[in-house]
Amino acid sequence: MSLFLLTGIPGQEDVHLWISIPFFLMYVISIVGNLAILFIIKTDPRLHEPMYIFLSMLAITDLGLSIVTIPTILGIFLFNSREIKISLDACFAQMFFIHSLQFIESSVLLLMAFDRFIAICNPLRYASILTLPRVAKMGLVFVLRAVAVIFPLPFLLKRFRFFRANILSHSYCLHQDIMKLVCSDITVNNIYGFFITVITVGLDSLLIFLSYVMILKAVLRITSPTKCLRALNTCVSHLCAVLLFYMPEFSLTLIHRFWKSSSPLLQIVLGYVYLVSLAPGPSAGGIGIKKLRTRRLIPSWTLISVMT
Repeated sequence: MSLFLLTGIPGQEDVHLWISIPFFLMYVISIVGNLAILFIIKTDPRLHEPMYIFLSMLAITDLGLSIVTIPTILGIFLFNSREIKISLDACFAQMFFIHSLQFIESSVLLLMAFDRFIAICNPLRYASILTLPRVAKMGLVFVLRAVAVIFPLPFLLKRFRFFRANILSHSYCLHQDIMKLVCSDITVNNIYGFFITVITVGLDSLLIFLSYVMILKAVLRITSPTKCLRALNTCVSHLCAVLLFYMPEFSLTLIHRFWKSSSPLLQIVLGYVYLVSLAPGPSAGGIGIKKLRTRRLIPSWTLISVMT
């Protein structure tokens, strides 16, 4: 077998065109919003600070996800196609980029949590700890980590034979979805997929949780309720992005691995929610632009004044 068939929502082909409208609008907003964020950060020297750099990383990741997934999703929904044929190599390439960008985005959210932790718990050393060279090195390490753990997946899949029914559940390629079509023992892929999820998304989410435990302990020591709320307000947009990213990710992983008897429609719908959650730019980006303009997202002098 040399082809996979990408599908939309079975039984809903008559409304595929209408379904394409929110997808199209979402991607337009995502691209325009994230390009605006990158332009603002690049052109304003005052924004060349760690949190803004992390926000630009998040915007670049969101743009990458949009470029990778738009062609096949809109190819089915916008042009009302029941299915799209895609070669194994093209499908594996799309899978590689989707999951790599997923892990990079998880890492950026962790870096942003670390930034909040330093800014609130140790504000006087913020500038000396999070220097731009150090931020660049951390970003590079996490990009290399994401690429390294995903790189073996296409090669592990290429050694398998697939069923003749080569129809995928989504209009894009996911590792969990492709494995369902394998007619051989997939124990190694299951173990490796679970392992890389634990050491990337699982570890990142745990460290984010611990960061916010420390942040909450530091904030509760502030005697002034106004200053306490101001400190928490600096974390709101990041917390929204974290919840938007991790909740669908964990839900989809649990369903694919431990609840295989669930409704196929539930898996399909959750898959699209998961894809949208990988691109928090439309939601977090809107907040980010507003805060970029007001200079309230992360300035260290504001956080120092909160803690004093």
